[in-house]
Amino acid sequence: MSGASSGNSCDNNIMASMLLNSMRSCSVSHSWAMRFGARSLSATAPLQAQVQTKSKKTLARPGVKNIVLVEGVRTPFLLSGTTYVDLMPHDLARAALQGLLNRTGVPKDAVDYIIYGTVIQEVKTSNVAREAAMGAGFSDKIPAHTVTMACISSNQAMTSAVGLIAAGQCDAVVAGGVEFMSDVPIRHSRKMRKTMLSLNKAKTLGQKLSLIGSIRMAHLSPELPAVAEFSTAETMGHSADRLAAAFGVSRVEQDEFAVRSHSLAKKAQESGLLEDVISFKVPGRDIVSKDNGIRPSSMEQMAKLKPAFIKPHGTVTAANSSFLTDGASAVLIMSEEKALAMGYKPKAYLRDFVYVSQDPKDQLLLGPTYSTPKVLERAGLSMSDIDVFEFHEAFAGQIMANLKAMDSDWFAQTYMGRKSKVGTPSMDKFNLWGGSLSLGHPFGATGCRLVTTVAHRLKKEGGQYGLVAACAAGGQGHAMVIEAYPQ
Repeated sequence: MSGASSGNSCDNNIMASMLLNSMRSCSVSHSWAMRFGARSLSATAPLQAQVQTKSKKTLARPGVKNIVLVEGVRTPFLLSGTTYVDLMPHDLARAALQGLLNRTGVPKDAVDYIIYGTVIQEVKTSNVAREAAMGAGFSDKIPAHTVTMACISSNQAMTSAVGLIAAGQCDAVVAGGVEFMSDVPIRHSRKMRKTMLSLNKAKTLGQKLSLIGSIRMAHLSPELPAVAEFSTAETMGHSADRLAAAFGVSRVEQDEFAVRSHSLAKKAQESGLLEDVISFKVPGRDIVSKDNGIRPSSMEQMAKLKPAFIKPHGTVTAANSSFLTDGASAVLIMSEEKALAMGYKPKAYLRDFVYVSQDPKDQLLLGPTYSTPKVLERAGLSMSDIDVFEFHEAFAGQIMANLKAMDSDWFAQTYMGRKSKVGTPSMDKFNLWGGSLSLGHPFGATGCRLVTTVAHRLKKEGGQYGLVAACAAGGQGHAMVIEAYPQ
């Protein structure tokens, strides 16, 4: 990679053209693959960050309010169609909120505001934050609203909470997220909806019979929620496959990373490290107390799976992708002053954060690459200052592509307007308790899991700074720096 920026401008123009062509056709040029595939990024070949003396300064600033994570919980994340199948999204959100109340003992009327993130809205509870909050027993005097920003919806809920506290509007805010893929809204076709609405307004029997007579079999075809970009009509899995091809990420690298994620998650689960998980008594069923998608496999078993999106030559499979998941999360965020006054020992400081946005066609999943250097600059830190990394794992290929982009001077100069690369996380600091590939990814709930995991890992590992980064649909992304609270 050291020669990535040594070519002349002509070479850069040629390479830029090759990037776009390779991404669009899913074919990889030899030189592009050489440029980005020279170093294995699998679990068996960990990356080492550049050695640099670690700064142990605090990121507290004079005149700026310290905002803290007091506690974070989540329901077990379950494969869609399993134990939660007969519930509704607000049932899971309510369970997470009740778990947060039970763990913190915070008086229900001491919370100033509640914000929840979700992606696929249940039409009966369009403001799921409000319905879940009242169901959990919070005062009906507490305002609540729901946000959506694809896979970073609960990140947005948390940073909205930070903003409210920083502005002096609130002292204590509950943020969270929920996603329920076991039951998604399915609509009648557009023509059928128009007919039914007209039928509802029809005054005479003749008008009603005429409308009923206009219905054709084709009108009865349902519309399913699209797991695709509205602007490009392309599924995220297809985009991940093209991205992996463009960055020369092999099928073996992706399978190795997926095996790593499941193995680390299993170890963390068995060691009791996933302490944010609360037990939940599912009505009419058993008590659920752990994630059920963690399934360590062998490379031989992984290799048997066929491509899921680009057939027959793609490299993204069901096993190296995150799976459809049901789950909810919740965190209590306060000003440090309020938390201490109420007798709490915060888990971590929530420091700088950024949101980024790129082209949703060719750079859909590169949010971490763009957000990481920006948030580090805001915080005055470098990659080597970070002790704990938690990146959202949408696909193994997406993670690999981001790590290769972050390690490329050429990519930084050509696409990001930067003089040099930000560098890559050391894999011995990266997603050490598993990630979305293994723990599951309820779209609206993952952000809170990432932040809470960073706080717990910083305490367990004795680190000072953690970094959360995630990609999201629409070509968007988020990153946040978290600082350990003094022990």
